[in-house]
Amino acid sequence: MTNRRVNAIGAALLALSGAAEAAYHWNLPTPVTRVAGEIYNLHLVMMGIILVIFVGVFGVMFYSIYAHRKSVGHKAENFHENITVEIIWAIIPFLILIAVAWPATKSILNLKDTASSDITIKATGYQWKWGYDYLRGEGEGISFLSNLSTPQDQITGKAPKGEHYLLEVDNPMVVPVGKKVRVLLTSNDVIHAWMVPAFGVKQDAIPGFVRDTWFRAEKEGVYRGQCAELCGKDHGFMPIVVEVLSTEKYMAWVGEQKKRMAAAADDPNKKWNLSELKARGEKVYAANCVACHQANGQGVKGTFPALDGSLLANGPRGRHIEIVLNGKRGTAMAPFGKQLSDTDVAAVITYERNAWSNKTGEVIQPSEIGSARK
Repeated sequence: MTNRRVNAIGAALLALSGAAEAAYHWNLPTPVTRVAGEIYNLHLVMMGIILVIFVGVFGVMFYSIYAHRKSVGHKAENFHENITVEIIWAIIPFLILIAVAWPATKSILNLKDTASSDITIKATGYQWKWGYDYLRGEGEGISFLSNLSTPQDQITGKAPKGEHYLLEVDNPMVVPVGKKVRVLLTSNDVIHAWMVPAFGVKQDAIPGFVRDTWFRAEKEGVYRGQCAELCGKDHGFMPIVVEVLSTEKYMAWVGEQKKRMAAAADDPNKKWNLSELKARGEKVYAANCVACHQANGQGVKGTFPALDGSLLANGPRGRHIEIVLNGKRGTAMAPFGKQLSDTDVAAVITYERNAWSNKTGEVIQPSEIGSARK
């Protein structure tokens, strides 16, 4: 069966299911890439085949129950094998397999062809956020983290849930329409998975490995996905949002991002005082640490250790810096050295050592973090 026939059958089944999909939203998202369209059509064809088999098998079964019931005088008989029937039910599945194997194989091979991309973006999974680095294309050099932006009041049930509950971020991946985007995937801690159903993309992000996938969005819009690999406590709070813009709007976004990055760059020679670092550190803590160690620094008993009054936050500063930069093997403490700048690391450590009941009075300068990295 050719791709053209599969697409035609899929379109016919899509027309039949359109009303139900609109009412109940039970179908797959509308595809916006060619690969996603092929996957979608194969899905519909397979569902059609399954429906025919279901109706045929249960139709024969219920007819047999009705026509051979005891109340009409039917008597039990001994049945023997029927070679013709056995050949038929062996040939039909084989023909179905052949009919769908060729278009399915072509789609898989197409999905793996990441050559000749226009833009390359590295997506790094963290517990629990995504980091994006634009490595090739007009946006080369742009780098940012993408965090869940659903308000805590909605998550805790204190406010009504929004339209895109748990599927909204502060910094979405932005790409131009009609361009082939190659996505390199890796992880900083545990296995994650980058999945956007409308693109037909799902690829694991494995620590220590770099894998890749690609998409070419054919329609402008905002497309949402999630981490599809169970990755820990906040796995359900790790959405993916990709915004597809026109070429003109994308270039404007690139310009704005580069200006923002230049403005946000810290002076490496600046000497920070305690109040400045505590204020910045509180924001860094809220974005990266509060999920485990909690806003009050008490952690979660038996799972995530407290920082308030802890030996780590009140002991040698070198050990504190080492833990934040490199994590702690065998625990849920992830390394933040690749996620945070020297200033952000210095700020959050200064905050932790001077918040709650911790009153060390110590100020950790970014230069100290830079030296620790080396």
